[in-house]
Amino acid sequence: MTSWQTNRATRDGRISAGAVLARGKIVEARDATRLLEAVIRPGDRVCLEGDNQKQADLLSRALLAADLSRINDLHMVQSGVVLPEHLDLFDRGVAKRLDYAYSGPQSARIARMLFGGKIELGAVHTYLELFARYFIDLTPQVALIAAVSADRDGNLYTGPNTEDTPTVVEATAFKDGIVIAQVNDIVETVPRVDIPADRVHFIVKSGKPFFVEPLFTRDPAAITEGQILTAMLAIKGIYAPYGVQRLNHGIGFSTAAIELLLPTFGERLGLKGRIATHFALNPHPALIPAIETGWVRQIHSFGSEVGMDDYIRARSDVYFTGPDGSLRSNRAFCQTAGLYACDMFIGSTLQIDLQGNSSTVTTSRIAGFGGAPNMGADARGRRHPSEPWLKAGAEADPDGATLMRRGRKLVVQIGETFGDKNVPLFVERLDALELAEKLNLELAPIMIYGDDVTHIVTEEGVANLLLCRTAQEREQAIRGVAGYTDVGRRRDHSMVAHLRERGVIRRPEDLGINPLDADRSQLAARSIKDLVRWSGGLYAPPSKFRNW
Repeated sequence: MTSWQTNRATRDGRISAGAVLARGKIVEARDATRLLEAVIRPGDRVCLEGDNQKQADLLSRALLAADLSRINDLHMVQSGVVLPEHLDLFDRGVAKRLDYAYSGPQSARIARMLFGGKIELGAVHTYLELFARYFIDLTPQVALIAAVSADRDGNLYTGPNTEDTPTVVEATAFKDGIVIAQVNDIVETVPRVDIPADRVHFIVKSGKPFFVEPLFTRDPAAITEGQILTAMLAIKGIYAPYGVQRLNHGIGFSTAAIELLLPTFGERLGLKGRIATHFALNPHPALIPAIETGWVRQIHSFGSEVGMDDYIRARSDVYFTGPDGSLRSNRAFCQTAGLYACDMFIGSTLQIDLQGNSSTVTTSRIAGFGGAPNMGADARGRRHPSEPWLKAGAEADPDGATLMRRGRKLVVQIGETFGDKNVPLFVERLDALELAEKLNLELAPIMIYGDDVTHIVTEEGVANLLLCRTAQEREQAIRGVAGYTDVGRRRDHSMVAHLRERGVIRRPEDLGINPLDADRSQLAARSIKDLVRWSGGLYAPPSKFRNW
C-alpha cells in the first residue's frame, strides 16, 4: 500500500531529533552544530541563506564544523556565495554540489575551485530562476536563515533586509522541510511578523548581529569624468527621448553618476517629472539628492543598505515600510517588478561581444549574475503598454501592425571602453565560452543575451541597436562605440559613418553634449559627506566610507 505521508514523517523525525537540544524552539548557539547534525542528512539539499547582503553567518560556521561522518555531500542551493565559509564547505567535503546566482566577493576563489573540480556545478542562475526552482526541482530539505529577532513562539522579524527569506521559507516549510533561523535577539514581541512561527522549527540566538554587506554604496568621490560623460549621454540620449519613468539601475559607478546628475544636468534639461520617477532598486545612497529634490516618487527594494535605515524611516512616502517604520524588502517581488513593471534596465558588465552578448564571467572570476538577466530581459509575457515600451517596439519593428506589435523593454549596457587595469570592455569572444568549454558545460554563462540589448553607451556615444536591420549593422554599431579597443579599431569606417547619419550611432556632439562639460562639478554630491548633508544627517554610512 502506498504511503502518501513519507516526507511528513521524515520531517517529524528530524524535528524530534533536534528537539532534544531545544527549549521549545530555542537552541543555544553552542549547540548549533549538534542541531544541524541532528536534522541534516548526507546528500540533502540545503539552502544556507547567503543573500546579496544578509548572511546566516553563525549557521555557516556551525555547518562547517559538522562531523563529516554525519553530514557530507550536501547539495547547496543558495542565492549568494559570499562568505569564505560558503566555499570552505566544499573544501572540507561537507558540500559537493552547488546551484547559485551570485558570488561577487568570492568570484576569484569560486573560479579556481570550479576549475579544480572541488565543486560540482549545477547551474549559475538568475535570482528569479533559482527561486522558481525552489518550488519545482531544487526544493530545500533544510533552510538555514537569518532574522533580526524572534519571539519565543518563533515568529520572526527580518527587519529591512528581508531579501530572500520569505521565498526560501515558503518553499521549505510547505514541502515538509526544516527551517532553522539564527536571530540577533529573542524578544517578547517582534516589531512586525515577517515569518509566522508555524513555518519555523528551531531558533538559534547569535552572539552578534548577522553579517550585512554594504553592497550598494558608491562613493561619489570615486566617480570619474568618463563616467559622468556616459551618464550625460544616457540621460539625454535614452532617458529623455523615451520618457523613461519606471526603471532599474545596476550598482556600478556609471549609474551612480546618473543618479547624481538628475538634480543638476537633468534639471537643466527640464526632465523632472518626465523621467526616473519609479524604481525597482535597493536604497542607493547616491539617489538621496534626487529624492530630496522631488525627482523620485517611489522605490521598491530587493534588500536594504547599511546606514540607510533612519533615512528610509523618515521617507516612507518613497519606500515600502511596515507599521514599525522599517523597510520591507523582498527580492522575489522586486525582481518580478523589475522584469515586468519597469520599462528600462541600465547596468554595467565586464565583457561585451560583437552581437551584444554580455557576461561578468572571465577566466579568473565567476561573479554570477544576480538579478541582471531578469532586469535585463525583454519580458515576452508583458501585455500592458507604456510610451517607452511602445516606442522601442516600433523602432525594432517599424513595419509591424500597430495593434499586434510587441513593445520592447529598454536594456542598456553602459560603461567606459576600458575598465579597471585598462582591460577592454569589448571583445571578439566572451571568456564565458572558454569557461563553458573547460568545465564541459552545456550552456555558456551569458549574463544578458545580445538580442535583449537595445542600447550600448560608452564615452564614444550611444548605439541604438533597435534601429539595426541586419547582423552586420549590429556588429558595426557596437564597433562604432567601442573606442580604441581592438574591436573598435576594426570598425568599417564608412558603414559606421552611415549608421551615424541614420541616428543608429549618436556621438556626444550629435546630442549637444560637450565632453569638456563632463566634470565633477556636475554631480549633486561629490562625497559621502555630501550625501549625509543632503539627508539631513539621517544617512549613517558604514565606517569604511567615512573619511571625516
